[in-house]
Amino acid sequence: MSYTIDSARTIFPDTQVADAVPATIESFNQLSAEDQLALLWFAYTEMGVTITPAAMSAVNMVFAENTLTQIKQMPAGEQTQVMCDLVNHADTPICRTYSSFGTNVKLGFWYQLSEWMKQGIVAPIPERYKLSAKASEVLQAIRQLEGGQQLTVLQEIVSKMGYAPTEGTPKVKEPVVPPKELAPRKKVTIEGIDNSTVLSYMENMNAFDFKAAVALFTEDGALQPPFEEPIVGHENILAYMRDNCYGLKLMPERGISEPAEGGFTQVKVTGKVQTPWFGGSVVINVAWRFLLNPEGKIFFLAIDVLASAEELLNLGLVR
Repeated sequence: MSYTIDSARTIFPDTQVADAVPATIESFNQLSAEDQLALLWFAYTEMGVTITPAAMSAVNMVFAENTLTQIKQMPAGEQTQVMCDLVNHADTPICRTYSSFGTNVKLGFWYQLSEWMKQGIVAPIPERYKLSAKASEVLQAIRQLEGGQQLTVLQEIVSKMGYAPTEGTPKVKEPVVPPKELAPRKKVTIEGIDNSTVLSYMENMNAFDFKAAVALFTEDGALQPPFEEPIVGHENILAYMRDNCYGLKLMPERGISEPAEGGFTQVKVTGKVQTPWFGGSVVINVAWRFLLNPEGKIFFLAIDVLASAEELLNLGLVR
C-alpha cells in the first residue's frame, strides 16, 4: 500500500475528537455581528479563564500597532463599525490587514481591544444590550466546554475574521517574535513510546526549534492542525509553526506504536498542551497521530483536540 495524505488521515479513526468545538464555531458564525461581538467580550472578560499579560511578550504586536492606533483614534461609532466589519468579513483596508496577521497576533489584537473597551477607550458593548435567544444558546454551549476547548473556540473564531479574498492572501512574515536563543531543551519521556522521531519532535517543539522539528518530516509530509486541512511541505509547515507555536508547552503522557502497511509505523500519543495565553490555568487535551515512513520520517501528523480528559487514558481501548 502506498499512503497518500488523505489515506493517512484515517489512522486511529476512533480517536474521540472534540466535535463540540467546530459545532460551536459554526453556531457562532450564524449570529449577527452585534451578538458575535458581545460573545467575544464575554470570552475575553467573563469566561472564567484569565489571559496573562505575559502572553503578549510571545507575540510581536508591532504588526498590529498601526491598525490598533488607528482604531483607538476613531470616534466611538467608527470603532464599533470596524469591529462589526471584522466579524462580517467586510472588504475594507483594516479587514484586509487583519487577515494578514497570524493567529497569535489576532488573539493579541482582540485582547488589546478588550482592555481598551474596559477602560472606555474603545466603544464597549452597550450596557443594556441583550443577547438574542440563539446567541444565548451559543454562550451556554461555550460555558459547557472544557477550558482548553473554550480557548480553541476563541482561536478559531478570531483566526477566521477579517477579509481574505483568496487563499493566496500574503501573510505577514514572521508574525511571532523568535526567541533570541532556543528555549532550554529538556528530555521528553512518553509512557509506551521509545521512537526517536516522535521524542525528537516533542523536544524540538518545546525548544521552539521549529527548523529541527520540520526536518523530521518527509519533503512531501503534512501537518494537520486541529480542525484544519493538512499543511503540506517543509516551507508551509515551518511558516505555520512560527505563526502559531511559540510559547506552547507540549506535555505528552502516553502512547502506542503499531506497524502499518508498507513498512510504515503509526503512533498515537495523548497528553496536554499548555498555552501562554492563560498561563498554567488552562491546558488543551490533545492526541498526536503520527504516520512514519520506513526511514522513520514523519509522513503525516494530525493534532486533535480531544473530547474529554478521559480520552487521554483510552489508548489501549479506543483505536
